[in-house]
Amino acid sequence: MKLAIFSQGTSGAAKGRLGVILKDHIADLSGVDGAPETMAACCALGAGAVDRLTHLAAAAPKLPLAEVTLRAPFPRPARNVFCVGKNYHEHAKEFAQSGFDASAKDVVPEAPVVFTKPPSAVIGPGETIPGHLDPTKSVDYEGELAVVIGKGGRGIAAADALGHVFGYTIVNDVTSRQLQHKHRQWVLGKGIDGFCPMGPAVLTADEVSDPRQLRLRTWVNGELRQDATVADLIFDIPTLISTISAYITLEPGDIIATGTPVGVGIGFNPPKFLAAGDVVRIEIDGIGTLENPVG
Repeated sequence: MKLAIFSQGTSGAAKGRLGVILKDHIADLSGVDGAPETMAACCALGAGAVDRLTHLAAAAPKLPLAEVTLRAPFPRPARNVFCVGKNYHEHAKEFAQSGFDASAKDVVPEAPVVFTKPPSAVIGPGETIPGHLDPTKSVDYEGELAVVIGKGGRGIAAADALGHVFGYTIVNDVTSRQLQHKHRQWVLGKGIDGFCPMGPAVLTADEVSDPRQLRLRTWVNGELRQDATVADLIFDIPTLISTISAYITLEPGDIIATGTPVGVGIGFNPPKFLAAGDVVRIEIDGIGTLENPVG
């Protein structure tokens, strides 16, 4: 099942509604009695969530997908988005060799490098990445698979971790490389308003038998820059969930961006940073396409 937040028309001011994507239509759950109103509420449904949502979608009015605008699945997350740095082997190498890594003594980290992006960083498909907010003009892209937590918990064992996953979406971990380097920690360089495009939908976990087989690809202005499978992660999804939940209680609707593969802008010589008018497109099997222009 693919769940989305959508609005009719192209106005960004319209309130988002919850829907189920059905090929070229979307089932509008907003007027169905007993239906959840937000993606986070879907995550909190617990066991049987997909069956319940399937039943609700059958009774919902259907709208042509071409006539709606898909929004970020979590337009304003309840908490910061958890992110993981240097989590693909080849990307860890390119970052260490780029001159922008303040901790390059360890090419491959010995433990997950976890940071966060604030809710104000999130924007949806088609919205403009505000590159002009980076005074250093070093805006970079990072296509990533993001995990959406369903069943919360603290101290989740790696062996049980996938049972806590509600689904998967796409995140672009947009970054100011100069600010990331200047401040040593990464929150300021990566947490700028609008620097977390997300979407276009949440693919529920029952549709993904093995997330390691998912393929991620990123294009900039039609040029393929990133192409990898999730199997290349240094720290896999169960390890990330176990590591974070050892110290922070995970809650339904929490989002964990799992890291980016090789091929980011700083990996080129000279670096290929984003500029106004560029378009970044990220695709992951089953989830769809997240595309955003740069302003």
